[in-house]
Amino acid sequence: MPGETTAAPPPRRSLWRNVMVFLAVVGPGLITANVDNDAGGIATYSIAGAQFGNKLLWTLVPITIALIVVQEMSARMGVMTGKGLADLIRENFGVKVTFWIMLALLVADVGNTIAEFSGVAASLDIFGVPTWLSVPATALAVWLLVLKGTYRQVEKVFLVACLVYLAYPVSTFLAHPDWGTVLRASVTPSFQLGGDYVGMLIGVVGTTIAPWMQFYLQSAVVEKGVKPEHYAHSRLDVIVGCIITDVVAFFIIVACAATIFPTGMGARIESAEQAAVALGPLAGRHASWLFAFGLFNASFFAATILPLATAYYVCEAFGWESGIDKKWGEAKQFYGLYTGIVALGAAVVLIPGFPLLRVILASQVVNGILLPAILIFMLLLVNDRRIMGKHVNGRWFNGIAWTTTVVMIGLTAWLVIDNLRKLLGA
Repeated sequence: MPGETTAAPPPRRSLWRNVMVFLAVVGPGLITANVDNDAGGIATYSIAGAQFGNKLLWTLVPITIALIVVQEMSARMGVMTGKGLADLIRENFGVKVTFWIMLALLVADVGNTIAEFSGVAASLDIFGVPTWLSVPATALAVWLLVLKGTYRQVEKVFLVACLVYLAYPVSTFLAHPDWGTVLRASVTPSFQLGGDYVGMLIGVVGTTIAPWMQFYLQSAVVEKGVKPEHYAHSRLDVIVGCIITDVVAFFIIVACAATIFPTGMGARIESAEQAAVALGPLAGRHASWLFAFGLFNASFFAATILPLATAYYVCEAFGWESGIDKKWGEAKQFYGLYTGIVALGAAVVLIPGFPLLRVILASQVVNGILLPAILIFMLLLVNDRRIMGKHVNGRWFNGIAWTTTVVMIGLTAWLVIDNLRKLLGA
């Protein structure tokens, strides 16, 4: 119309610049979310598909929303404050509180690391590699990767590891599921009153958010040096990572639902490696190998990240130097702690007759007890204007965040009780 001016379309150069900034910022969100699909997570999704078919697929939509909400707050605090979560907890809640949180996290993460090396041993055993060779070799590779690499080099290796999760979609297509049934189950909530179904539903939801994830993501964002003006790109990194990790979970459930569930063998599947072996005669050995390779990748990935996350937040909590870009002499506590956790995790798996199940269950109990406290601390911090300024949660986001926290606390309480029951009866 006369007198009006038409806004010029944004130059192509601006779009290209945004793409380049995103590629520079991408990493922490994608890596943290994908490590959530570790040996324990893959086992949970495999058992869910093997025992209940597609009936739990619908849970992945609310799970993804919950994961995005929590991870976004961690990344935002890291970008806007330039400090890790352990730093902020110490500064705002005191040294004593921080000490006990760090101690509990250390115990839980040692147990989780043992579980990851157990996953390495089990997955490579399918390919005929003995435990005495696979576990020490993996531990050495994990240690050298962090000790000798820079942050950017290590991050590139982690991003490549994220791509290896494509093994699960490929193995799923080789299983030839009924995609119409799969899609209907994905959008149709299904409930059963049986205790086994409820327990598995809670297990699938509860495996989504772990305490270490929030500490690692925030520390990684800080070490990467993401600036507030680039936060939109960092948030996209978080969202994409959360979606991808639950898409992988979707394919794991579908693969086992299409092959193992119809045979009635699901009740005998108690681990991811058993699911991988069972896929062989049902979907072909290539599907079985891909599934096992995906388990090895996830276990290797998590066996690197979990000790690294622990070293980050313990050093932050006590004011010690930390970071992959630093030399051993500059960050002795950081590298010493990392080395000790990796060595202990690998050594325990090599001990004949060691009660691995008890250790893994105990670590899950500690994780479950810690998670509610961590989520509440995060919400208090992210809503403190002295810390976050104008970047506190909005009203709607707070509603979603607190609802997510309350639901996670309830589910986690159930998981803790269930794991304690298993631990005492193991």
